[in-house]
Amino acid sequence: MKTNERRSRKIKRQKNFLFCLLPFAFCLFLVGCQAKEVPTGATVKVERVVTGQTLEVLDTSKQSALVERVRLLGIEAPDMKQQPWGAAAQERLKQLIGGQSVLLESDGSSKDQFERRLAYVWKDGVLLNEQMVVEGYVFVPRSLNNKYDQRLTTAQEYARIMGKGIWNPEKPMRLTPAEFRRQNR
Repeated sequence: MKTNERRSRKIKRQKNFLFCLLPFAFCLFLVGCQAKEVPTGATVKVERVVTGQTLEVLDTSKQSALVERVRLLGIEAPDMKQQPWGAAAQERLKQLIGGQSVLLESDGSSKDQFERRLAYVWKDGVLLNEQMVVEGYVFVPRSLNNKYDQRLTTAQEYARIMGKGIWNPEKPMRLTPAEFRRQNR
């Protein structure tokens, strides 16, 4: 009797493992099936990382090179007062690109309500917007710009399933940045 009970528990554990593994495998499959696009846009030098979603850049190709604010498209970083996630997102973006040259790729809208340039940010062939999502530092809100929506959504599902960063079940981010700002006015 005990042998059958052990065998039954073992089969149940195997089924649970496979049930947990299937969404992860599906996400990897989707990422692998996506066509690699060669981004086009302006190469700029990052002067400062303001938040986990905003940069100050210098476009030296323009006649009057001025510092311009850029908001990363398709992501929303925790508010800087939303600790520890706001500072962590900013720090990770600094690690990824601080002070280096990046490629800015536009999609649809060119500016937001704060007059920041909207762009996907590429460094060495890596879409940094997606990298921030997959590592769990930011999340993907609904967006009018949708060139990389599927990539970003898949990255978010991976981060959520793996419990990365803001999706960590032991210390999750409970409010979106917009909800946090509304509650802390």
